[in-house]
Amino acid sequence: MKAHDGMYIDGEWRPAAGPDTIAVVNPADEQVIAHVPAGTIEDVDAAVRAARAAFPAWAATPPAERAARIGALRDVLVARKDEIAETVTAELGSPLKFSHAVHVGAPIAVAGSYADLAASYAFEEKVGNSSVHLEPVGVVGAITPWNYPLHQIVAKVAPALAAGCTVVLKPAEDTPLVAQLFAEAVHEAGVPAGVFNLVTGLGPVAGQALAGHEGVDLVSFTGSTAVGRQIGATAGAAVKRVALELGGKSANVILPSADLAKAVNVGVANVMSNSGQTCSAWTRMLVHDSQYDEAVALAAEAAAKYGERIGPVVNAKQQERVRGYIEKGVTEGARLVAGGPEAPREQGYFVSPTVFADVRPEMTIAQEEIFGPVLSIMRYEDEADALRIANGTVYGLAGAVWAGDETEAVAFARRLDTGQVDINGGRFNPRAPFGGYKQSGVGRELGSHGLSEYLQTKSLQF
Repeated sequence: MKAHDGMYIDGEWRPAAGPDTIAVVNPADEQVIAHVPAGTIEDVDAAVRAARAAFPAWAATPPAERAARIGALRDVLVARKDEIAETVTAELGSPLKFSHAVHVGAPIAVAGSYADLAASYAFEEKVGNSSVHLEPVGVVGAITPWNYPLHQIVAKVAPALAAGCTVVLKPAEDTPLVAQLFAEAVHEAGVPAGVFNLVTGLGPVAGQALAGHEGVDLVSFTGSTAVGRQIGATAGAAVKRVALELGGKSANVILPSADLAKAVNVGVANVMSNSGQTCSAWTRMLVHDSQYDEAVALAAEAAAKYGERIGPVVNAKQQERVRGYIEKGVTEGARLVAGGPEAPREQGYFVSPTVFADVRPEMTIAQEEIFGPVLSIMRYEDEADALRIANGTVYGLAGAVWAGDETEAVAFARRLDTGQVDINGGRFNPRAPFGGYKQSGVGRELGSHGLSEYLQTKSLQF
């Protein structure tokens, strides 16, 4: 796996402005696998200037032609899928099978959806005596996280390109190799020079420089609510557009009429998937008093099966953080029914799949995003109680409702303060809008709603 020692700017790999590098570590064995340049303000500035210069021509490119480039990009990702999966496994630690299915499968689906949308989207409409034009917002600064490294890149870059925007990407420092691979794919797909640019670097340096750059028209950030707040403040001060996809503490509400065993098993799988490093994971399982003990027993049994199948968390700091939350759960009086704070292996940043019972809504583990394989099971008395608990956090990203009758589940889901709800295990839809209520963010990603984030509106009156 050869890393580039420069930045991808204006259609070519060029040396970084400074000498500093970032070590990329394999979280499964703690070995350094590569070094990438740590971008500076100068690198970000060069990338933004390239994006600015490329913008007029790309914005004027017919949507069908932009669609063809995105389609070509999707084809390159398909052709290089094995290499992408191996890269994500090496730098994130996810099991190879999961990397193939999700870390490669999802971004390919999303890229394909934007190739279709770019060609079919109505960028112009008639409203009475007006002609309303949807035009690209300009230069996009995209700052992406490490947990779904390629999916989060494609979910920003593909709609931005479809809209006619140009992009500067600052990927997470833990997973820069798949971002470099993506830059190669963009190049191979024939996307014009300057339309997409890549600067690797640290968040407080390169990320902050990108968010605050006067040449950037929109900042799209995915990550923690704490960092999102800083980026929102920076963007707000400069009166620039911002899209924020932030944290979650999603509730999995199992109503008494549901298939309990299925709801619990799917719920545990959802939390353990990607080692719990999913902002939309259903980390709070809400079960009726009458079924509570049975649900706890089923969850403990299900979690035990993940012991050997689960990958590590991304780095040592994350491992410490997750184990700290597990210790806090024990201290605050939650009952440990699976896993615990002890590291299950000598080497690698592994955390045991952990399940807590008797979790009360005010506990830290029921309120804060842990971002690890930790499930909190909570009891409720009736639907009003379940709704109060489900809506009782600062987050509102995702959730699930299970019931014997779909109508009953939908009625409950409509009352949840959250951006996405899966009904009886409904599967992920790459064209459905993804994003949160409350402190889970601003704006939406994916599908036509994701495309509209990168457009601004002009009306002509006749």
